[in-house]
Amino acid sequence: MLARKKRKILFSLLLFLLLSACGQPKKNNSGVVYQIYYVNHDETGVIFNEYATETTKRDELVEELLEQMGAESEKLEYKAPLAGNFKLLGFSFSEDQLILNFDENYRAQPVINEILVRAALVRTLTQIEGISYVSFQVNSQPLLDASGALVGVMNAEQFIDNAGNEINTYEKVKLILYLADEDGDHLKPITRTVVYNSNISMERLVVEQLIAGPAKNEAVFPTINPATKVISVNVQDGICYVNLGSNFLTQIFNVTSDVTIYSITNSLVELSNVNKVQISIDGNTNVNYKENTSLSTVFERNLEIVEQ
Repeated sequence: MLARKKRKILFSLLLFLLLSACGQPKKNNSGVVYQIYYVNHDETGVIFNEYATETTKRDELVEELLEQMGAESEKLEYKAPLAGNFKLLGFSFSEDQLILNFDENYRAQPVINEILVRAALVRTLTQIEGISYVSFQVNSQPLLDASGALVGVMNAEQFIDNAGNEINTYEKVKLILYLADEDGDHLKPITRTVVYNSNISMERLVVEQLIAGPAKNEAVFPTINPATKVISVNVQDGICYVNLGSNFLTQIFNVTSDVTIYSITNSLVELSNVNKVQISIDGNTNVNYKENTSLSTVFERNLEIVEQ
């Protein structure tokens, strides 16, 4: 009980600091001023220092801010988030998403410290024009949190939207997911036990698990481009509205369009509150997937495509 109360205090302070310190880059005589976030000395929150630079190119600016976040400070009141025992192996871009790839030592951080490091990086780097989201990888694999749940793509507002909740509250659930068979023209159902952050909806969890693809011990194959961003997922009158980023339209796996569409549909309809699924791209349903499937359709469960 004491540990739980401590977590609440720590994350409440984190949220307060983020809310009070939130800002956009501004200009002065030295260039553009960014807020670079650090973990405070007590590891109970994040604080920031202002940093001015004349660098404008996105790649170079990311490198420069990351370098600042890895430099040990003479000031005792804060710690550089990238000065730990782990290494940043590199970074890449997928449209407006920055992907940070760390070595295996990143997982060895204490839970609270890792969340604060993540908060500092996301808050700092999403100030850069053209970067709206940040995702984390370890050895090129999507980051899982301490309970094994997929962390997913993050933006700065996610740390604010959780106000009043425990960021580290988790539940366990069994999901029925439909992924591709070896030939890519049928679906196979699997049951997956997932420990997940209870601040997200079950519908969003299902979509994120599909995007993450199969685990090593699952005899199925991926159906969705892993670079796909989940913009929103909500349910109204039994219809689940799934709004995805444009990377969804770029299929990198050898699967049919029906396999991808009904991977999402069949998996979501397994939830008791979902009967049909509507998929949109950046809020637009007037889109064709692989030129032969109109997303203006409201999709229903399709068992004919499921391998018997």
